Amino acid sequence: MSDNTSEELAWSIITAQPGDVRGISDSDRDNLIITATQVDGQWVILSRYSDDIWQLNGFPSNIPAGKRQLIFGSLPPAFRATMKAIIYRYMRRGRSGADRPKGGTLRIYFDCAAPFLRHLEMLGIEHMGAVTPIIAATYLAACRAHRLPKSSKPLSLDSLSHRYQAVEAIYELSQYTDDPILQHPWPDTSAKGLAGIIGRVSGGKTPLIPDDVFCTLFEKAHQQVERGKLLLDLRDDLKGIASKVGAQNIFDVIRSKNRHLAAMGWAGGLKIFNKSLLDLRTACYIVLASTSGCRNHELSNLQSGAHRRTEDDEGTIYHWMRSKSEKTGEGTHDWMIPEAAVRALRVMERWAAPFQAMIADEIIQRRRINPQDSEIAEAYRHRNSLFLGVYTTEGNQVRTLSVSGWGALLKAFANDCGLNWNLASHQFRRKFANYAAHSRFGDLRYLKEHYAHWSMDMTLGYAMDDSWGQHLDLELYMEIQDELEDIKLGVVDNWMGEESLAGGYGRAIKGWQREPQNLLIFKDHASMLKSIAESTAIRSNGHAWCTADNDGCVGNTLERTRCSGCDHSVIGHAHAPIYQRLYDDLKELLNCKDIGEGGRQRVERDLKRCREVLVQLGVPPKDLSA
Repeated sequence: MSDNTSEELAWSIITAQPGDVRGISDSDRDNLIITATQVDGQWVILSRYSDDIWQLNGFPSNIPAGKRQLIFGSLPPAFRATMKAIIYRYMRRGRSGADRPKGGTLRIYFDCAAPFLRHLEMLGIEHMGAVTPIIAATYLAACRAHRLPKSSKPLSLDSLSHRYQAVEAIYELSQYTDDPILQHPWPDTSAKGLAGIIGRVSGGKTPLIPDDVFCTLFEKAHQQVERGKLLLDLRDDLKGIASKVGAQNIFDVIRSKNRHLAAMGWAGGLKIFNKSLLDLRTACYIVLASTSGCRNHELSNLQSGAHRRTEDDEGTIYHWMRSKSEKTGEGTHDWMIPEAAVRALRVMERWAAPFQAMIADEIIQRRRINPQDSEIAEAYRHRNSLFLGVYTTEGNQVRTLSVSGWGALLKAFANDCGLNWNLASHQFRRKFANYAAHSRFGDLRYLKEHYAHWSMDMTLGYAMDDSWGQHLDLELYMEIQDELEDIKLGVVDNWMGEESLAGGYGRAIKGWQREPQNLLIFKDHASMLKSIAESTAIRSNGHAWCTADNDGCVGNTLERTRCSGCDHSVIGHAHAPIYQRLYDDLKELLNCKDIGEGGRQRVERDLKRCREVLVQLGVPPKDLSA
């Protein structure tokens, strides 16, 4: 941090600084302010140009302090001065045609530029002006030949692209320094072209947590949240015991706590109890991530009082969770949550209270020592957060848990559940989107009421008041739509397979598929699937795929066997057990003496319909004899 931490500044002084450092004296350059923060209304300098470490701002609260700085001492000595000038220009003006970068973008650029600078050092090059396209070509070859230390795998296409883009940025931004690169490193192509990602279909999708893994995780987490009050009551009891014991030997305090836990029926002692408290925090995270679709930093930004409720004209209650999103720059977002998530929020508010008090005490202590300590502003960022942790390496400082810290905690929780799955925080968002898509698709009907609001027409206004729910996570809608499209593609792919189909539309598909000229209009199989999926309304009603444009058909509700001959239905082998069970039950019902003639005719009609479906799906008629 700069020594001038107590200097009072006007924001106009910072904004009036030059866009680059060419032509200014060394003393004026070194005195330039890189970052500053406000402490109790007074500006405090975090970093000046002359500092070897620049403190950055503009990060979510889940990024630890060590990841929010640029350490120029880690770069080759010959290029440190020029890189300072380059980074300063980037911070002040951004790149051509782009906005000024946030802290995370600066850090990524710095990290991706470092390998290029080390490559130049290895070649004996000591200034940017000596870099030519031939030199750049040697770096391309080095990147392609590079192997990751742990896995011995080559760099991914995205990693190559990031490295090459950093070189392009160095070329562009060095033009505003006293040591510019004179020629474009690859004048006839681009970083993406060299990396081979132009025209590439986006890949590397977040792994989808399997249903059995997710159900185990969520059940365990939900159980822990439900007993959260018991754990927190015990925690309060133990705090009272520690106060009564006072300044006695620490071992006496531990013995007193263990005796109380045993008297309350807690098995395992204080060590297991403390672990259970930490597991409760992880359990609340899993419940909230699973039911909201929030990203890690959005959950990390949760603060006390995040829950609100609204009521529509029919008296239906909607629960909302408010947090800040750093992803799109739009700031505050609202997510609809079920009651299980509301309970998790309530538990976390109580869980976090003593840790929030520790931050409040820290702020008081820092003010006594130095009223303009920049760490006061940092502490304020976390003082009302819910997902807090104690950092023993930072003098037992309490701060929001980092994204890397959550990675370890979630993996440990999954391991305690006996699961062999590499769990990561971002996987919950895709699982939520997948479940929401399935719900809209109709084959997870128990989720229908809660997930109805994720309809892509976004008719949510009736449930909101003027001040709440006006900032929705629109990207989540798009992710749900992507999952929906994937589901439809999978369904159509099954339709176009070798297995037989029943239902009017199913039989029509098979008839259409048998005509070779129909298939020749598509350039490949994938194009055919995509075209059919996009042009066909598909939803599940549990016993068939319905392709009708509306859901008014009684086959979806009252008279389900009607789907057997409906022109809009597709019935596949996955539905066969439903029709087989229905067929068997109807045969039993036919033996009832008191159903009357009308009832008998209805049963016989439905038996015939079920039999036709099963025969069309390949069940031998002899196995369906009455």
